[in-house]
Amino acid sequence: MSDLIKKLQWRYATKKMNPAKAVPQEKVERILEAIRLTATSSGLQPYEVLVVTNPEIREKIKAIGWNQAQITEGSHLLVFAAWDNYTVERINTMFDLTNDIRGFKNEGWENYRNMLLSTYPARDAEVNFQHAARQAYIGLGTALIAAAEEQVDATPMEGFDPAALDDILGLRAKGLRSVVILPLGYREEDKDWLVNLKKVRRHTENFVTEVK
Repeated sequence: MSDLIKKLQWRYATKKMNPAKAVPQEKVERILEAIRLTATSSGLQPYEVLVVTNPEIREKIKAIGWNQAQITEGSHLLVFAAWDNYTVERINTMFDLTNDIRGFKNEGWENYRNMLLSTYPARDAEVNFQHAARQAYIGLGTALIAAAEEQVDATPMEGFDPAALDDILGLRAKGLRSVVILPLGYREEDKDWLVNLKKVRRHTENFVTEVK
């Protein structure tokens, strides 16, 4: 069995984190770098990650997050916030960045840029936000795997009031909307009812279908 699979078997949605044990900064930075490097549609990276460590702000988030203790007991809270819309400026910024880093322009790439420019900004803003939010979930998946690799506990959460969280963090003024949050920390094993229970997943034959 590969080391990665062992670590994925080790991870679970931690219910009780140890507030006295902080995740080392270097581990947080590696998790964030894994998120930054993950795939997104057309390479647009249409979301941002906010790292919240301020205790007062996390208490406010806990209050609008069903009082889930991990929000304050973990040492770091990642907030995935998607673009509220695809704009000409945002699309051009990413395509220009690609050209700048690669040092050349490609005709096919520029044609693809023009296709997106003629399609995305004309769509309804909510359609675009939902598309961007799905990209944020790709980042969330990468974060969970990266955290497991670092043997850091991580609990993905949708149980919060997005509008209230947007207000707390001033996201709307930045053209962002909250999507999902991810506390990082370390399990407090003697106080977590879930820690020793077997991981339950559908059997492979009921989950994976090969089409040959």
